[in-house]
Amino acid sequence: MKRTIPSSTLSRLTLIFSLVFVTGFVQQASAQEVITIQQAIEETLNNNLQIKQARLSESLTDESLKQSKASLFPTLNGNGSYNVNFGRSLDPSTQSFSSQQFSSFNGGVSTSIDLFQGFQKLNQIKQNKLLLDADKTYTEKVKNDLVLQVITSYMQILYNKDFLVAAKQQLAVAQQQMKQQQELLDVGNKTLADIAESKSLVATAELDVTTALNALTISYITLAQLMDIPSATKYDVKPPDVSSLTGTAAVYNPEEVYEQALSLFPDIKLAAIRTEAAKKAIDIAKGAYYPSISLGAGLNTNYSSGRKTVLDVVQDGEREIGYTASGEKVLTAMFRELSETYRFNDQLRDNFGQYVGVSLQIPIFNGFRTRTTVRRSKITLMQNQNEEQLAKNNLNKVIYQAVADFRAAQSTFESATKTFNARKEAFSVIEQRYNVGLVNSLDYSTSLTNKNKAEIDMIRAKYDLLFKAKVIDYYLGKQIIF
Repeated sequence: MKRTIPSSTLSRLTLIFSLVFVTGFVQQASAQEVITIQQAIEETLNNNLQIKQARLSESLTDESLKQSKASLFPTLNGNGSYNVNFGRSLDPSTQSFSSQQFSSFNGGVSTSIDLFQGFQKLNQIKQNKLLLDADKTYTEKVKNDLVLQVITSYMQILYNKDFLVAAKQQLAVAQQQMKQQQELLDVGNKTLADIAESKSLVATAELDVTTALNALTISYITLAQLMDIPSATKYDVKPPDVSSLTGTAAVYNPEEVYEQALSLFPDIKLAAIRTEAAKKAIDIAKGAYYPSISLGAGLNTNYSSGRKTVLDVVQDGEREIGYTASGEKVLTAMFRELSETYRFNDQLRDNFGQYVGVSLQIPIFNGFRTRTTVRRSKITLMQNQNEEQLAKNNLNKVIYQAVADFRAAQSTFESATKTFNARKEAFSVIEQRYNVGLVNSLDYSTSLTNKNKAEIDMIRAKYDLLFKAKVIDYYLGKQIIF
């Protein structure tokens, strides 16, 4: 026979398994290293892949800067070629045509340097320096963003831990109340409807505990992922002292915070550097309007196997070239050259040549490419200027909102603290009267529930206040400490 498990039993089983898993996580974490917010930030900045990726981009831009500086130096190139010629070919050594097979070699070294190019290279160096500064600032922006995420996750863990404690306390109250209701039912002073209501309150409290446990687990995993450590790593976090934050709302003046943040906040610095880089892009583009002058020089030589060197000229008989008026033969001497193949080293030496030249190139018309490039660069500059102003406007708005949120959070925390203290005192009185039988269990549990709810509200307000204070420190570029 198939048995059906009651829903209330399933709820308890789910709670038990969650408690075993998550409480085991928390208990093991307590046996592990307890990290502070500073340690969490340092771990994130050392391990996070986003920062490593940003630093790699820095390295690429740095190489571009080095290359732009190196482009100011002369170029030096060597060349060489070896050929075997068949049929009618031009001998590079004798500059005459030959129908015989021969081999030839040509080699040389050339150098050139740009004397003037519209200051494009110099402006390119300046722009690359700005782009490198922009990449470094972007790395700082990534770090800042991650720091804020770490603070948020760290605060979430602290809030979830305190919320879990409060949820467990509420569950204990609900269970105690159900037990009392059952005892009253047994003596006939309560109905089944009262027991059903008590069970419903217990089930709701169990669900709150399960939700708090799951939220705590997820917040631990979120922070571990930010620190780029294994998600299963066991650790705990150190709670900060929030008492030092009371009475400090007047310290923050939004306009002063904004003025300081303008020179410190990476987003503003990044936008300003990109604007300056866009200005240099215009100068680079305008450089194409100017003539360019370059100086070149080179050395070259060649060799041909078909070239001969004459050793001597000797007479090799006579030949008839005509007759005199009297009929006598006119003879002339015939000569023969004694030669050998022109030696390789001798040819290289004898054919050695040098040249020096100056090249002038004047741009006349290139399909308006230069004009279009200049106009596009100017539009890009205007875009960057708008982005810089938007970044400033956004920072101003965010800082004013952050200061207002901090002041509101402080007021909320003070009110929540007063409410909790009042509820705590009220419960203390109710508890004393309950212990001597002057208050019934319903009033007792109601007072305890009100105290726990006030405590939860105070916990939420406490960490909200702490977070809002650290957000302002974040915009001021201060070290995040507790």
